[in-house]
Amino acid sequence: MGIRGVNRIMIAVHDIEKAKQQYADLLGATFMDADWTGAPFGIKVAIAWDAGIELCAPMPGREKDSAVSQFLEKRGEGIMNVFFGVDNGDEANARASSHGYNCVGSLDYTQEEIDAHLGGLFKRYQEFTLNSSGRCGFTISLAQIDEK
Repeated sequence: MGIRGVNRIMIAVHDIEKAKQQYADLLGATFMDADWTGAPFGIKVAIAWDAGIELCAPMPGREKDSAVSQFLEKRGEGIMNVFFGVDNGDEANARASSHGYNCVGSLDYTQEEIDAHLGGLFKRYQEFTLNSSGRCGFTISLAQIDEK
């Protein structure tokens, strides 16, 4: 399993528009909306690939039951997840599993989805989210994201 380093961090926020402006001002980050990825989880999503930041906020009406609600209630805004880039997602997930870090969610986008929603930036986009928060203090995702 080859590790590529940190791909991006996920930051849980209350107000995604305010947070986008904050990080754009601070870092010059350019965000693209990725709500289609978060809708099933009740979250609005914006990603700045140039800065390695993913912002997630509850969708209106989902403030109490979204994928980030419990984190925001318990800890407030902050880093919720770190995505580590890997050469092979399946191998990285198997390695993590062999050490007791089980996958609690995964994504594996088709090229059609990548082209439609991620501007065709990638030829492969696969993620495995692990049950790491109890041992690491935050959630870890293993991401095989291969640029075109």
